[in-house]
Amino acid sequence: MKLTVWTYEGPPHVGAMRVATGMEGLHYVLHAPQGDTYADLLFTMIERRDHRPPVTYTTFQARDLGADTAELFQTACREAYERFRPEAMIVGASCTAELIQDDPAGLAAALRLPIPVVPLELPSYQKKENFGASETFYRLARALADPATAEAPRARPTCNILGATALGFRHRDDVAEVTALLDRLGIAVNVAAPLGARPSDLVRLPAADFNVVLYPEVADTTARWLERTFKQPRTTVVPIGVGATREFVAEVARLAGVDPAPAEAGSRLPWWSRSVDSTYLTGKRVFVFGDATHAVAAARVCADELGFTVVAVGTYDRAFGRDVRAAAERHGAEALVTDDYLEVEEAIARLAPELVLGTQMERHIAKRLAIPCAVISAPVHVQDFPARRSPVMGFEGANVLFDTFVHPLTMGLEEHLLAMFREDFEFSDAAGPSHLTAEAPAAAAPAEPSGDEPICWDGEAERELKKIPFFVRGKARRNAEAYAAQRGLAAISLETLYDAKAHFGR
Repeated sequence: MKLTVWTYEGPPHVGAMRVATGMEGLHYVLHAPQGDTYADLLFTMIERRDHRPPVTYTTFQARDLGADTAELFQTACREAYERFRPEAMIVGASCTAELIQDDPAGLAAALRLPIPVVPLELPSYQKKENFGASETFYRLARALADPATAEAPRARPTCNILGATALGFRHRDDVAEVTALLDRLGIAVNVAAPLGARPSDLVRLPAADFNVVLYPEVADTTARWLERTFKQPRTTVVPIGVGATREFVAEVARLAGVDPAPAEAGSRLPWWSRSVDSTYLTGKRVFVFGDATHAVAAARVCADELGFTVVAVGTYDRAFGRDVRAAAERHGAEALVTDDYLEVEEAIARLAPELVLGTQMERHIAKRLAIPCAVISAPVHVQDFPARRSPVMGFEGANVLFDTFVHPLTMGLEEHLLAMFREDFEFSDAAGPSHLTAEAPAAAAPAEPSGDEPICWDGEAERELKKIPFFVRGKARRNAEAYAAQRGLAAISLETLYDAKAHFGR
């Protein structure tokens, strides 16, 4: 076991909370001790929800362990039903309560409540949050889906939208954007779940012609079961970016047997990515890390639609490590599959990218290293639940992505003005970018050579380096340090900088 300050995923019962909190008419009874009762904090503070999450805890204490904790659990179930009158209930144990083996499934079944009660077996010491969300959604679908609804007549092609949950990165806005996209194609949405759905809605899951899998981390297991059981095809393309959205439109149009033309909405991203100022973005070195769905999609947008150079693609979800490694290979980038944020920080410092796209944790890491950063994936903080509509999927999502990726960077005209006023107290290099920190940041550590000691730069060489345009300055620094390392030089002087320029300019 490793102690850590930060974690990318919580235990699996947090994933179950995300499903329960995203739905309506569903209640979660969690066998948990005092101290595991943090759902209110997660959902009301981070997601700005206007009501408490539908979770009831047994909140047993140390003194209860010598008594009947099973009776405590049954009492909590009975009282939760009488107070909230849900359409269905899920029951399970937190990681701590799992150790006392009270069997929540059997205890809940013995109550014979007049609603469906779905037991969750979530191995807290082997699995994590995304697994918990996926397994919870799957168990609910299996328990509630009615095969008879598969024969219901349909006036037009219909689909289910699967995977959105509470605490998901822009899930609310993505569902709205994809629903509008499907509507332009003449495709009706049968059920969107878990987010916004009721248990009674899940009964109708078999009534759709196919399933749209927006977030495979949550929806893939359920979609595969629906495909096997009810012969419903599932989509394989996640519509993040212009290229992927066009592929998604073609895929759903083929599944529904409709014309894809009405969906083309004229995204502004292709025009912006060809604009004059965007030429300054070409070759920008980008480090991408997050859940697999968003990391793979962001890397594709960076490389194919904005002309960035992707230096690393990573994820904390080992279950999707193969997909991330394949994406990294496609972009000629380093693959990073780890849930240790210290490894991520080391990789960012070593690769010295000009932009970091990651989670809330990478935002903190990049701030310490004075590197521009944008958040593209959960885990996220309150600022990533904006009041405005801000999807990352579909054609409007592509516009949002362009702004998200480009705004943290210093653009061409801005760099020109900063160079003109470099001696001004406000715009000097010592002041640092205003969007990164209010204090003067420490200079980014140069890449280390193969020897034991880092190569130093003398003051004259550093001043000359700053005269080089920002979009090639990083490359010039790396070339000079590589040149010095090859020759065993401990410091880079002005002469060394010019020699390296001549060497690599041949």
